[in-house]
Amino acid sequence: MAQLPPGIRFITSFSRDQWYRAFIFSLTFLLYASFHLSRKPISIVKGELHKHCAASHEVELNSYKEYAGQIQSVKKPSNVSQCGWEPFDKNNYKQLLGALDYSFLCAYAVGMYLSGLIGERLPIRYYLTVGMLASGLFTAMFGLGYFCNIHNLWFYIMAQIANGLVQTTGWPSVVTCIGNWFGKGRRGLIMGIWNSHTSVGNILGSLIAAHWVSTCWGLSFVVPGVIIAVMGIVCFLFLIEHPKDISCSCTLSSTSKAFLNGASQFRVLMPNLNTKETSKPQDPEMQHLLTDNENSSTSLNSSTVVMGEGRHRTAAISFLGALRIPGVIEFSLCLLFAKLVSYTFLFWLPLYITNVEHLDAKRAGDLSTLFDVGGIFGGILAGLISDRLEKRASTCGTMLLLAAPTLYMFSAVSKMGLEATIVMLLVSGALVNGPYALITTAVSADLGTHKSLKGNARALSTVTAIIDGTGSVGAALGPLLAGLISPSGWNNVFYMLMMADACALLFLLRLIQKELRCNADHTLFKEH
Repeated sequence: MAQLPPGIRFITSFSRDQWYRAFIFSLTFLLYASFHLSRKPISIVKGELHKHCAASHEVELNSYKEYAGQIQSVKKPSNVSQCGWEPFDKNNYKQLLGALDYSFLCAYAVGMYLSGLIGERLPIRYYLTVGMLASGLFTAMFGLGYFCNIHNLWFYIMAQIANGLVQTTGWPSVVTCIGNWFGKGRRGLIMGIWNSHTSVGNILGSLIAAHWVSTCWGLSFVVPGVIIAVMGIVCFLFLIEHPKDISCSCTLSSTSKAFLNGASQFRVLMPNLNTKETSKPQDPEMQHLLTDNENSSTSLNSSTVVMGEGRHRTAAISFLGALRIPGVIEFSLCLLFAKLVSYTFLFWLPLYITNVEHLDAKRAGDLSTLFDVGGIFGGILAGLISDRLEKRASTCGTMLLLAAPTLYMFSAVSKMGLEATIVMLLVSGALVNGPYALITTAVSADLGTHKSLKGNARALSTVTAIIDGTGSVGAALGPLLAGLISPSGWNNVFYMLMMADACALLFLLRLIQKELRCNADHTLFKEH
């Protein structure tokens, strides 16, 4: 019998379940990358909405007055402005651009709390599809202001608000889906790699928007809007919410007696026959807060998991019930400040590079992608370290501790030349986005599948929405504060970001202490 070709041998070396998991991993990666792709254009286009033209404007004004009588019949092209796009061509342009960011992010923060509760009660595939189609519509709507020659500030603000609301359908949906398909064994590494969709989406969004920003900035919004709408159709055609929907086997953690996140339709409760184990000291708030060796605690306002098809009959957890899960409040408040820093860079970095390096909008947008490249490595590194140490809070805390002085160095070094800016963009991106990526993925999934929930798979969406919704409050405040502070100098913006990192670390101190205490108790127990 002839030997199988290498490609066929490679395909058959993986099981059907593994191929489906790889497919869901890739599909959800692309789906959420398209969300971030559609959010990025506003930061790239800012340099085009307002141009620094004070000197040239004075010369052109005198020339205009001199030849006014000769050109009265000639009308200025409606889509061209010497100082940008009205109404952003005024001296208060930073406040107006900050208002656009604030409108989107406030709507996103408010909508996120509702999105998780709604998402638990609707099929993920339908919910996500509608959200992506609507996101495409409102993203393109902002760009249509260019083609329709719209100069009303409220048009752009309303487009941002509507887009912020519908974009909240994305994160709880994809995290719930990926949590259904993957267990806790290597969740930090898997989700660290998977969460690079954020940076990949930002990079693609920057490159696409930068391609048209100087010639036709309306396309910088329309093209990403079309892309996310097309991906919404792909979602409707191919997304599989749960392994059971196609009779796939479910992922079981190697140290757990129960299937995770509803991946099995029943829970095997085994009596603890080890008398030494029962005498082990347990902190009720740290019973498998972030690791796999916990004992079950009491149910948090959710119904008991039932056999068989019980996944479809399990009641959704309440908002207060989700808040009582140990660690949810601390990580939510930590993410508020971590996301404040990350989104300030997301929305203001290209403009900062334009001002400091004196580059045009396109080159500044291209250079800003290096921050997201660093974020990819930071997210993967954070997941890998936290898996190895089994300490999510300590990993986040270490990176936050290093991020604050790095931001100070960035503000000083970036004025020394382009090469220094490139290096600091990569390092800052890794340290800023590492904790943010870890909390929004692996930590959210850990807490959403906490054993106190007794296998309630529907709680993950609410827990994810609470954590990311609280973080989105910081995401709304960061760009707003940057817009208000930047007129007094960019150094003050960096001081604000360093204080935010310190506050994020402060909220993790209790969990870090408990992780270290738990590790010490575990070591002492093994010695005895």
